[in-house]
Order: sequence, then structure tokens, then C-alpha cells
Amino acid sequence: MISEPSQPAVTMSHKDSYFEYLNSRSRLAYWYRRAWLYPQLKRHLHGQALDIGCGIGDMLRSRRNTIGVDINPDTVAFCRSQGLDARQMEINRLPFENMSFDSAILDNVLEHIEEPGPLLAEIARVLRAKGTLIIGVPGERGYSVDPDHKVFYDADRLTQTLASAGFTAVRLLRMPLPLPQLSRRLKIYCLYGVFRVN
Repeated sequence: MISEPSQPAVTMSHKDSYFEYLNSRSRLAYWYRRAWLYPQLKRHLHGQALDIGCGIGDMLRSRRNTIGVDINPDTVAFCRSQGLDARQMEINRLPFENMSFDSAILDNVLEHIEEPGPLLAEIARVLRAKGTLIIGVPGERGYSVDPDHKVFYDADRLTQTLASAGFTAVRLLRMPLPLPQLSRRLKIYCLYGVFRVN
């Protein structure tokens, strides 16, 4: 996850770090991502993929041929210590050449960014023609529990935001189940959009 600024949410004490926060997830949360969520998302990733805001590398472990980037040096160092390909990035600057990737994922990152245009332009720059971008954003309950969340995205806002950045919506997925009413009830409920570079 990438946040602007790159500081832990205010719900954590000052001695906690974002890295420790990511490592504190429950076994159930880990199982859900590994056994249910990632297999669904990986169907839409192809070729060389980029995980933007890779955190502690869950997607990197789950999918070969994937490189991660994050602005948090602790998470990048941790991923590298696990033998994962993770790179440090600056805010809104991806350390890759134009058209380097076939697909990318931005999972629970966009809602932390007040002005997503520059990052979305960078993603479009590093994706190859007709490249795929998956974006995941929290539902209403998940959005409300993190004070670092800055922008709430429903399906219309997500689609419009990506359209203004040059992406076309391919499909929308609701996880863990395709029931929009879970948005208010489950913290883990997320909306995922699959987009293609125009």
C-alpha cells in the first residue's frame, strides 16, 4: 500500500511502523488473500506484472513474473530479504522504462492519494499497449476505519477517475462476494476494477 505522506495511520502508536502494521494481520486475513482473493485477481494479470504498493510482498509470493514497488524502505528491504523482487519508488515516479509491463495492480492504495492523476499517468507510461491495470479500493466500512483514507471510490467514481487518466473499464469485481450490500458490513469488502490502457 502506498500512502501520501508515507506515514502510518494515526490509529497506530508513534513507535509502530507501517511495516509492523502489515505484519500484524491475522492468519484469517492472510488465508483470505492467499487462497481466495489472489487467485481471482491473478486471472486478470498477464505477462510481466507490477505490484504498486507491494507492502510485505504477498502478491509477489503468490504470482511469479511480478515485480513490486513501494515508497516505504522497510517493506522493500523486507521483500528483498525474502528473495522477492521489490524496488524503492519515489512518490508518483516508477523506476522503470516506458512500456515495461503487461499488467499492474494497485491494491488498496488509491484511496490514500488525494490527487491520483500523476501516479495513474506513471502507470500508463510503464504499461505496454493494451496493458491491464487492476485497482482495488475498500468498501464503506473498510474506508471508514482508517483515518489515512482520503478519497472514497464507488463504482462510478472509480470508473470516471480511471477514464480521465486514459483507461477503459473492462469489468468490476466485488470481493469477497458480489454483494454490494456487504460494503457497509465487512471491513474486507473491496471493489476491484479491471482496466485497459487506451
